[in-house]
Amino acid sequence: MASAACELVWLQELQFGDVTQMTLVCDNQAALHISYNPVFHERTKHIEIDCHFIREKVMSRDIKTEFVNSSDQLADIFTKSLRGPRIDYICNKLGTYDLYAPA
Repeated sequence: MASAACELVWLQELQFGDVTQMTLVCDNQAALHISYNPVFHERTKHIEIDCHFIREKVMSRDIKTEFVNSSDQLADIFTKSLRGPRIDYICNKLGTYDLYAPA
């Protein structure tokens, strides 16, 4: 989430359009709760600067975080080895098409 948040902040600083708040979607509910909760617990001692950076951007309302189901995670096409139907579903959602399909 931290590297994606850095990219969003960088895009926001380039001032493309009238964007006041960008949305960061994540399929990890624990990470989303940690980004909103200002209190650290015993199990979150290993979290360092990344969490503070995301929390700062969330609290300043530069970035809004939302939950997305793992089955609806479109970034899987870039990070996982997928099979035919799943690839077709994600490509359809992204608006891509097969250049080599017969016309």
